[in-house]
Parts: sequence; C-alpha cells; structure tokens
Amino acid sequence: MSAIFLTATGTDIGKTFVAAGLIRHCRSAGRPIDVLKPLVTGFDPGNAMSDSAILLAALGRQPSPDNLDQISPWRFAAPLSPDMAAREEDRSVDFDGVIQFCQQKIAPTPGTLLIEGIGGVMVPLDARHTVLDWMAALRIPVLLVTGSYLGTLSHTLTALDALQRRDLAIKALVVNETPGATVTLGDTLDTLSNFAGSVPIVALPRDPAPDAFGRLAALL
Repeated sequence: MSAIFLTATGTDIGKTFVAAGLIRHCRSAGRPIDVLKPLVTGFDPGNAMSDSAILLAALGRQPSPDNLDQISPWRFAAPLSPDMAAREEDRSVDFDGVIQFCQQKIAPTPGTLLIEGIGGVMVPLDARHTVLDWMAALRIPVLLVTGSYLGTLSHTLTALDALQRRDLAIKALVVNETPGATVTLGDTLDTLSNFAGSVPIVALPRDPAPDAFGRLAALL
C-alpha cells in the first residue's frame, strides 16, 4: 500500500482532474487504487459534477449517499473554506476525526490510496488547523498541483517552501495548463525548474496525451 496526499496552490487548480486521471489510468492498467476526499465545501447533492461524484465515477461507482459517506464524510453546502462553511451550518470540522478517518483507510487499502485535500496548502480547516497541518499529521508523500496562470510562480514556490519546511516528501509538482493563461506552459515549466530542486515536474496540457498520467503514476 502507498498513500499520496494531493494538495494545490489554491482553489480550482485541478486536484480532482489529476486524481481522476490517475484513478482511470491505474484501473486500466489493473493496478488497485482508491481515493478519499474527506472535506468538501460547496456541495450540492444534486450536482453530478461535484468533486466527490467525479472521483466516484472514475472508480466506477455511483454517487449514492453511502458511497459519498465512504470518501467524503464532511460535506458542507457553502462554497467557502471548511471553517467558514461549517460555521454556516452551526457545525465544526473535527480535525482529529479527519486524521483518524484517513489513517483508518490507509492501512487496509491495497495498492495506492489518493487523499485529496481541499483548496490550497494553507486553507483553514478550523480555528487552529490548516491543510498543511493535516498533511503534517499524516506524514505521507505529497503531490502538489499548480497551474500556468500569471502569478503561479510565487504561489507555487511559496507552497513548495511551506511543504519543505514541514519536512514533507514531495513526490512531484504537477503543472496544469490554465485555460486562457497569458503565460505559456513551457515558460512556466522553465522558470519553475530553476527553483524546484530535485522535485520532478510533470506538465499536463489542456488535452493531455494518453501517456501523461502514466508518467505521473510512475513517479508515485
């Protein structure tokens, strides 16, 4: 068993796109894989394109309440950070419960378990904890997802620095091509490579080649 935490430089960068692509690739190759997205905000049970529904579809499962509970037990309606979304419903995020939920799933899962975070590295979960604290508590390797938009260089290098300061192993930096970006994907990769050190960088164009997720899966 191996477990990987997917985080990002911000919201709507493409974590779920990357996770779903890895799931489909591994399943087609006959490799066992499963996924968790414990925390979801902006959740609408009638939306067949929610992040949790997309991940379940990649696994070949229906977004039934039971299946949603298995991968995303903390679901909130407001499209806000988890601490704010929970407060809107007079609820709170049980940080220790999130850690325990993940740890209980890691041990018995054959093959690879992907754990997708929420938003970016420093998104608050409650009054004291961020996604970075979540990753540090699990102590599993990290996949950092970013984009090619203007401004991504600072966001990405800041996120890398935060992860490295917590001594978290970074398996790869995945650069999703941002639609409509004024900076080319190639230029973004060139500059990031100057600062990423030994961290492998994987580019995902808007229409990735069939073997793109295979190259990424090989790094995991």
